[in-house]
Amino acid sequence: MKQLIFSLLVLFLTTSVQAGGIDFFHGTWEEALEKAKKEDKLIFVDAYTTWCGPCKRMSKQVFPQDAVGEFYNKNFVSMKIDMEKTPGRKFQKKYPVAAFPTLYYIDGDGKVAHVTKGGKNPEQFIQLGKMAMKKNDKSGDYETEYNDGKRDYDLVYNYVKALNKAGKPSLKIANDYIKSQKDLTTEENLKFILEATTEADSRIFDMLIKHKSAIVALTSAEEVNDRIEAACMRTADKAIEYKYYDLITEATTKLRATAPEKADAFEQTHAMRYYAADQEPVNYLKAADKLAKIYKKNPDNLHKLAVTVVKQYGKNPQALKQAEKYAKSAASSGTDIAYYFTQAQILKKMGKSKDAIKVAEKAKKMAEGDVAKEKAAEQLIQSLGR
Repeated sequence: MKQLIFSLLVLFLTTSVQAGGIDFFHGTWEEALEKAKKEDKLIFVDAYTTWCGPCKRMSKQVFPQDAVGEFYNKNFVSMKIDMEKTPGRKFQKKYPVAAFPTLYYIDGDGKVAHVTKGGKNPEQFIQLGKMAMKKNDKSGDYETEYNDGKRDYDLVYNYVKALNKAGKPSLKIANDYIKSQKDLTTEENLKFILEATTEADSRIFDMLIKHKSAIVALTSAEEVNDRIEAACMRTADKAIEYKYYDLITEATTKLRATAPEKADAFEQTHAMRYYAADQEPVNYLKAADKLAKIYKKNPDNLHKLAVTVVKQYGKNPQALKQAEKYAKSAASSGTDIAYYFTQAQILKKMGKSKDAIKVAEKAKKMAEGDVAKEKAAEQLIQSLGR
């Protein structure tokens, strides 16, 4: 099972077409510090060398991933620095690097928030970023003044913002401030509502929706919509944490009102997460089938769904059957050899070796002209015949 999942994930990471990934900053270190300070972000530094194997794997398999790019582009100023070139040697005078890759998280003042060594997979890398953000918790800078009774706008706004960045609860502070305000339509208070919106199941979220047009005019539609979607996701996370499915329904309803094109996939994705956490394979697979229908015209998403299902319930015959169906549908698009590889390995897991070999042979034919992919397909055929 572990070998199957590893193979599926490696194939997905190395052969699928990447649409996103980390947008690395190419300015000087001094410019990166200035940018980080201005945007109130940490700098992520990939301290690498050109000959380092784990460095190459992260560059090829981790940094280009959509989920990684989405998280890091939003929260960090990211830089790659070659430790054997002048900028790298200069960097090492202040920030020691004894192994490769060394992953640094540094604030706009040049202070290290977190540092670690060694390659990471996409999931580990995202969790590492979240941990670094929590370590960069600056809410304490405002907490003392707040507890001393200071309640001016700048103090409360920055306190709520710092709590949010650190992943700490901020709703009580935000609600107390809003209760003290007579006019919520001022520019300051509209911006406060946007920053304070962290969960869809809250009064502040409803205020954001009520004043959405005015807040968009002050910021941007993209920023407001991103905040709405993040708040809905946080509420779905709470549903899973507290085992209360109604919160997924509430989050979906609120997302549907603002982004109807995303609502159905959102609901079934989080339903799968909910039933996986609750060990309910029957309901999990029902949700997966509903999601597959939504994804029917998107082979990349179908392929990801197949991998997800096998990873979660790879010993369940019905799960394998459904996953093979999703992979087959993705492969029928003829757009990516990885889809055939995945389908073949699922068929092998189902005990259908002959069918698996036929699919792998299709992959080999598709790979004609690409020596590396032809070799991988041949190796797959040989492994399936054992």
